[in-house]
Amino acid sequence: MKRVLMLLANGVEPLEMAAFSDVFGWASLLGNEPVELVDVGLRADIHTTFGLNLRPKVLLNNIDLAAFDALAVPGGFEPAGFYQEALSEPFLDVIRSFHSQSKLIASVCVSSLALGAAGILKNRRATIYHQAHGRRKQQLQESGAIFIDRPLVIDGNCITSTGPGTALEVALTLLEKLTDEDNAQLVREKMRIPTPSAQWYQGAQV
Repeated sequence: MKRVLMLLANGVEPLEMAAFSDVFGWASLLGNEPVELVDVGLRADIHTTFGLNLRPKVLLNNIDLAAFDALAVPGGFEPAGFYQEALSEPFLDVIRSFHSQSKLIASVCVSSLALGAAGILKNRRATIYHQAHGRRKQQLQESGAIFIDRPLVIDGNCITSTGPGTALEVALTLLEKLTDEDNAQLVREKMRIPTPSAQWYQGAQV
């Protein structure tokens, strides 16, 4: 069975986190091939963007990174303290570890800044939420990434996206890459997730 580590920073956005939990949960219950998702945090109690409090299943210092096949990184909000942990060295070291082994890394919304800060997006195509006067776009480019104005961008082992509304597509894309297209499509149908139009994948985000 494939295993995914979902790395949670304090201030994470619940919707982005829940997309991975639901897609891989449905895959394990009703899909052709189960995938285990393990939520991991740097602290025992995480306060999310909009007030929901949660306890990660495992703390980072108690986890064996080598036991996982992929990394999922939901984004969050600055006022909730997201970047304090998402840009910290322990957090970035996890990203670097997965990247050094060419394992899949899926990020949602602004968590691509963590990928950039980890140094894995240099000369790679990537995207990010950039409706806040382009500030996040500029930060991403400063990390060496080649910004692409698309809702979801795949370059090598890295998946990046533009906002919480893309989280389900990111999770399904990761599921497809870990298993196969038929399994991801089956989970999509079971969950009643509509398939985006071709225009959705190509449309500019601002």
